[in-house]
Amino acid sequence: MKDISAKSTAGFAPTRRQMLGFGLVFAGAAALNLAPGFRLMASAQAAVPEAAQKIADHFSAVKSMSGEFVQFGPKGEQTGGKFFLERPGKIRFNYEGASNFRVVSDGQSVAVLNQRLKTTDLYPLSKTPLKLLLDNNIDLSGGRVTGIKQENDLTTIQLADKSVFGSSKITLMFDPSSYELRQWTITDAQGKDTTVMIFNVKQGVNFAADTFKIDYEKTRRQTFKPSQR
Repeated sequence: MKDISAKSTAGFAPTRRQMLGFGLVFAGAAALNLAPGFRLMASAQAAVPEAAQKIADHFSAVKSMSGEFVQFGPKGEQTGGKFFLERPGKIRFNYEGASNFRVVSDGQSVAVLNQRLKTTDLYPLSKTPLKLLLDNNIDLSGGRVTGIKQENDLTTIQLADKSVFGSSKITLMFDPSSYELRQWTITDAQGKDTTVMIFNVKQGVNFAADTFKIDYEKTRRQTFKPSQR
């Protein structure tokens, strides 16, 4: 696992590719490859292992949580900040420092807000890997589990769903004792990884009503600006 104290995240502005670490990955053309050490869930092994299902059930039972995150891009770029999660479908990432980015899902859409440029990009939640994390029940059926790696200090589950994010994949890493989520990695269609690590996590948190609010009217005005004359 990467050292989250390697360097300060302040002052790092996330690129569009880094945003993919939050699950904003769409269909691509590359073939899906399993990382070394993963056991492929072939048709003869289609049943999800008991350990993986226990982890999924435990994570599904966590209805709200908050904490801090550190994100590593494909070239080692590092950003970070605070996150807030509430099932079903709601999550928010606030970048720290001068990045001026926020990512918010309200259960229907995922908004990427650039406060410096005053722009907002919207994506349907149903077409991002975040949906797999934010559903009321984590669904490991239907061949979504493509690999599992069990170690003494880490259980890794690799998921893929072509109907959601094409040839990309998401890899989730859990503590095998507490079943708590530690980090996830999004691998895009070009095989480039973006990893998000979470820490200082609190569960059972209550949030203000507007924590996951997306201002659709403001977004519409930003998108459809009147032509300049």
